Amino acid sequence: MAREIWRSAITNATDKTTLIRGYPLEELIKKASFAEVFYLLLKGEFPSKDHAVIMNAILVACADHGVAVPSAQAARRVISGGSPLQAGVAAGVLALGESHGGAIEECARRLQEAVKQNLTPSVLVDAAVAKNERLPGFGHKVYEVDPRTQELLVLAKKHKLVGIYVEFAVAVEKALEKAKGKKLCLNIDGITAALLLEMGFDWHAGKGFFILGRTAGLIAQCAEEKIREKPFRRLADEDVQYDGVDERHL
Repeated sequence: MAREIWRSAITNATDKTTLIRGYPLEELIKKASFAEVFYLLLKGEFPSKDHAVIMNAILVACADHGVAVPSAQAARRVISGGSPLQAGVAAGVLALGESHGGAIEECARRLQEAVKQNLTPSVLVDAAVAKNERLPGFGHKVYEVDPRTQELLVLAKKHKLVGIYVEFAVAVEKALEKAKGKKLCLNIDGITAALLLEMGFDWHAGKGFFILGRTAGLIAQCAEEKIREKPFRRLADEDVQYDGVDERHL
C-alpha cells in the first residue's frame, strides 16, 4: 500500500530552521507584524506597506463587538460551565455563522462573479429583491451606517485600495437603498469581502479574516468570565417562559 504523503507549501519546519513561505521565522520575528505574517501565510508573498495597513485594520475592526453577540455568549456560557479557555474560544468560533461574521465568503464570491460577468450593481440588487433574498454583506441589526466600514473606506482611499470591488460594493449599498426604500448599510463583512478581493485573496479564505480578528475578543471574553464571574451562570426564572402542555399523567 502506497504511503500517504501530506503536502504543504506553507511552512517547512526542520531541526535546523523554520521557513514560512521561504522566510526564516527568526527574521519574521524581528521584522514583521502579526498581520503581515497572516497575509504571508495565506497568500504566499509579503504584503506591500499599503496592504499591510489594510490587513491590520481589518483584524482590528473584527476584534470584538461586546458581550451580547452570539459568539461572545457561546464562549462565556461554556466557560461558565467550568470548561477550559480553549473550549470557550472554540465555542465562540463555532457560533460564527451566516448571520454573524460568516457572510464574508459569500459576499466576496458574489462580488467577484458580478464583476466577472459585467453585471451592474442594480442588476445584482434587483435579482436579489425579486427572490426576496438578503444580500450577504449588507445590513446590520444595530447600525444604519456601520462605523467600522466607514473607517476602512477612509483607509482604503488613503492606501490606494479603492478598486473595482470596493466601488461595486459601495454602489450596491446605494442600489439597495433605492430598491428597498431603506438603508441597508455595507457592513463589516461586506467591506472585508471587497478589500480581500482588492488584495488578491481567494474568496474561500474570507471567513478566516473575521475568525482571526474575533478570536482576540473571544479570548478576552473567556478570560474575563473566568476572572470576574462565578461559575454556572443561569437564566433567571423570569427570563424563561414555558409554553408546552400542562401537567399530565400516563
